[in-house]
Amino acid sequence: MLLLSPLYNSAFARLFMTNAAANARIEPNRILEKQRAIQNDPRKIMYRLPRSGLYLGTFGALFVASSLGTVFGVYSLIRGKSD
Repeated sequence: MLLLSPLYNSAFARLFMTNAAANARIEPNRILEKQRAIQNDPRKIMYRLPRSGLYLGTFGALFVASSLGTVFGVYSLIRGKSD
């Protein structure tokens, strides 16, 4: 173990440590100020959080594409084969 102790103390070894104490950082508690900022935002609730426009836009695009695919499939089944 004494032979490996320089390895454990190196910066390279600290990158790969999974010990919670090695990765722990004390940061100030910002929950209340984030909560106030989000609750005081005048936008609709679904647009208040970061990246919500991206998420809602992606959802809308996938929803429209799947709806069009369903309508096309139902139309094809109703129309039937054309020989």
